[in-house]
Amino acid sequence: MTETFFNELASCKFITDKKNIVMIGNPGRGKTHLTIGLGLKACSQGLNVLFKNAATLSTELAEARDNYTLGRLEKRIQKADLLILDELSYISFNRYQSELLFKVVSERSERGSVIVTTNLPFSQWVDLFENTIMVAALVDRLTFKSYVLDMNGESYRLEQTNKSH
Repeated sequence: MTETFFNELASCKFITDKKNIVMIGNPGRGKTHLTIGLGLKACSQGLNVLFKNAATLSTELAEARDNYTLGRLEKRIQKADLLILDELSYISFNRYQSELLFKVVSERSERGSVIVTTNLPFSQWVDLFENTIMVAALVDRLTFKSYVLDMNGESYRLEQTNKSH
């Protein structure tokens, strides 16, 4: 990532332009760290940011649907200028959760920005969701007008551990 590109992201113009960011890389590469920084920067500019672990959000959506409060939760999510979905890779989703997550992302398409962090390349997202066609549509929506960042490399945490020994 060049300094110019990093400064462009830090300006939060991608949010006002309603662009997405998908960060793909193995654990320990700073994906969550970077998204927190971008989220805080957006907040400092008066933008509304919602940060959610993807598994937590899918559970909250399912519970809201069961409790007849899904509409209220969806409105809260849609009001955010930036939705950050962290760790879309550790837990697979059942069909019910997959459909709810897809709906959230789909409704934000070109209306609000999404940042997704994941350890998996798009080709492996089928392992997370039960519906192959839905995965193709989800990837299509997330990558339209977006930045896809390849953040693979050695873990910074592992590097720090090795340096301290």
